[in-house]
Formats: sequence, structure tokens, C-alpha cells
Amino acid sequence: MKPKLIPVFDSKPGRAASLFAHLSSGAILRRNFPPGSSAKKVLGFIYVGNVTETRGGFKAMAATAFPLYSNNPNASRFLSTYVSPKEVIVGTDVKQQMYCHLLCGLRHYDLIDGISAPYAAGLIKALTLLESHWEKLCEDLETGIPSLIVNDSGMRQSVIAILGGSQPDLSYRVRRICEEMLWEGVVSKLWPNARYIRCVTTGSMAQYYPKLKFYSGEISIVGGDYFASECCVAINLDIVQPSSRTCYVMLPTAAYFEFLPFDIEASCVRDEQAVDISGVKLGKMYELVVTTYRGMYRLRLGDIVKVVGFHYTSPQVEFVMRAPKSSGQIVTEKDLLSTMASFQLMLRDEFGADIMEFSSFVDMESEVKQLKIFIEVKNISGLLQNDKFKESVDVRRKCCSVLEDGLGSIYQVTRERGDIGPLSVSIVRTGSFDRLLEEAIRNGAPASQYKPPKIIMNHKIVDYLETYVVMKL
Repeated sequence: MKPKLIPVFDSKPGRAASLFAHLSSGAILRRNFPPGSSAKKVLGFIYVGNVTETRGGFKAMAATAFPLYSNNPNASRFLSTYVSPKEVIVGTDVKQQMYCHLLCGLRHYDLIDGISAPYAAGLIKALTLLESHWEKLCEDLETGIPSLIVNDSGMRQSVIAILGGSQPDLSYRVRRICEEMLWEGVVSKLWPNARYIRCVTTGSMAQYYPKLKFYSGEISIVGGDYFASECCVAINLDIVQPSSRTCYVMLPTAAYFEFLPFDIEASCVRDEQAVDISGVKLGKMYELVVTTYRGMYRLRLGDIVKVVGFHYTSPQVEFVMRAPKSSGQIVTEKDLLSTMASFQLMLRDEFGADIMEFSSFVDMESEVKQLKIFIEVKNISGLLQNDKFKESVDVRRKCCSVLEDGLGSIYQVTRERGDIGPLSVSIVRTGSFDRLLEEAIRNGAPASQYKPPKIIMNHKIVDYLETYVVMKL
């Protein structure tokens, strides 16, 4: 559960390439949402997190934190964009930071032009926190003092200054909206001047897009760019497209890119002969390889992309999935996302239940090899008390059948050969995946860049989830 560490070397060409990509991204956003209204702030759910030291004495931090700790002259301009104070952004407790971001955003609701997070998963967590803690937020607005949830003194004092004393009118406004318990479109009700929500909604983040649409109401959901920790890869020119139609234009000067042909049926790289950016073919899939200005040489990013067009001579790519971590991987991230989407529809139609999070693991060490899927369901008590779900073996068997049918050709062939046993599906306690996030952060993972794992390779994570299982299908 330890994070990947990538060395960063100071490089003028590297800085220039990164600056160009970020300026281009900002220009595209301004083209779609021209500045001009009185609302000019962003409610950004960003978390810089801890800055640690390696054994060799080098500072280790999230890529998003680097501009704030590198004597960057643009740092103050970056911070002034957000409604939250610096003390909240650079804090070290994610739940406290998330709560403070919401509180600052509600205090200055009329100034909010946009809402952002690196990934859709982070926004869903923040809006789920709003659902469960809106009464406390109202009390804080009324008293002008943050709840005891916020015990970090730096965050607490900075938020008190933002609140500027008791705000009974604002408290009443938020209470009136939230006490209806109608969460569809709640973002547009609480922040009526907001014009966009911006985050990455492709790849494993696609599962959160429908829920984000549910919360957002009439506010546009704007796609993010394809920026990796290693380098800026591609830019999203048409940011208002839904996640299913989002594609990115490669930035040929951001790094030297190579492409390894990928066979989706075999779920592996076909051969090791890479092609450069001028040699890619329309409709083909590739694994990305980068050589960067900052010293990374022919590094495999682990991303699978599909070439869907060209913008002048630059390829337009669609993010497909993360590359399989081994040749023996029988289920891909894409298979899992697809089958869970079908399972969600069945669960909602039959029982009115929503999937919050899920992950999978292939247990190759047990006597009977088995694929295990762990699912966290919203309002789990309602599902478990449903007599039809609890008592009917046929219903539970149907649930497993829906999941198995969509798990891809490699899994199906492996299952038919008898190389793997029946699928195991476990319902875990509410909050289990939040605890996984907390554990990852304790081990040094940056909260702003954390993505819930869909394919688990670490047995310790599985053992951890097993302790929170409340029902097996």
C-alpha cells in the first residue's frame, strides 16, 4: 500500500513543457466559461498532504504539492483561485480538510464559479460527507466556529477567519435546502452561480459519473486533462463531452512518446516493438511509454489508450484502462467496470440499492483458485433487511450470474477449463473503502491522487477487507 515514488529533476525544458500544458488547459476552460461574473472563486477539493523525507534525504510529496514547496512564484496566484485558505489545502487530515472545504464553500457560496477535484471519486466523497454532516455544517455557520471535527489548530483558526462570525442567514439557507433530503441537483441549489464541475471522469473514474450527474443538477461536468505524475501526456480540447465520449490530444512536445501495440482480447502487449507518435494507427490500442525531460527513460506508464482520431498530426486518444499488472491477470479493469455497471442496474431495479465502491482480487494461493469481488453498498442495512434478498438463494445466485457473465473472455475461458472456482462476492460494511484510503495515506499515499484500487494485487488489502465482510453471496 506504499505509494510510487518518482524522482523529479529540475529541468528548464521540463518546466516549460508543463507550463505550456497547464496554460493551454486554463485557456480551454476560459474559452468555454469566459470570466466576467462576480463569482470568480473555485471550491477545490485538493489535499497537499504530508511532505516526508526518503532515506537519502530527498523530500517526497504529491505532484500537486510540488508547486507550493518549490519557491514557485505562481504559488500565491494558484492559492488565490480557491475559496479555502492555504492552511486547509496544506493540512494533513483528509476528513478535516474535506469538511473545511465544504464549510468555506458554503460561507462564500455566491463567489463560487466552479467546483473541482483531481478525480471524480474525491468529489463523490465530499458530497457524501455533505449528506451525512449538513446539520453540523449549518451549526458551524450559525455559531461562526467550526465543529470539533476540525481539531487542527491551523485549519481551525483560518476557517474561523473565513467564516467572519455568526452567519444565521446562511445557516438557514443551507438548512432549508438540505432538510428536504432531496440530493438530486443539490450542488446547483447550494452554489447557484457555479457554472462547471471539473475532474477526471474517464477510466476507473467513469463509475462515478452518473452519481456526479445526479448531484450536479444543471451544472456542466467538465472533463479533466490527461496529466500523469511523470509528465503531461495529452489535453482535453472538448471538455464538455460526457465521460463516455472524452478523448485527449497528445502533446508531442511534452515528452518523447512511444506506443506498444496492445491486444485487448489476449489482454497483453502483442510485441515489444514500439512505434513513435507518427506510427500509430486509427482504431488500434497501445500501452504508453515515455521518455521525459526530467530523466525518465522509456518508462511504461501502465495506461492503455485507443487512437480514435487525429488533431492535425497529433493522435487523439481515448483512455481505455490500466494495463494488466501481470500476464496471468484474468480480469481487466475494463471488464470489471463493465460488469459492475450491469450489476448496479439490477441491484437498483430489484432492491433500490446503490453501489458505493468495489474491488477484486484473484486468490491463487487457496486450494481452489477464485476471483473475489468486494462491494460496498449505500444503505446496507436496508439491503440486508430486505427479505427477498436475505432469504432467496435464487436472487443471490442471479446476482453472481450477472457479475460472472460480464467478466470478459479470458475469465470465461479460464472458468470453463476449470482452472478457477466459482466467483465469490462479498458485501462489506459501510466505510470499509474509506478505511482503505486512511491506511493508504498513513503509508504515504497522497490523498488528492488516491484512486480506489479495482484490481488488488496486495494480499494485505484483501485480508483487511475480509474483516469487514457482512454477507457473502
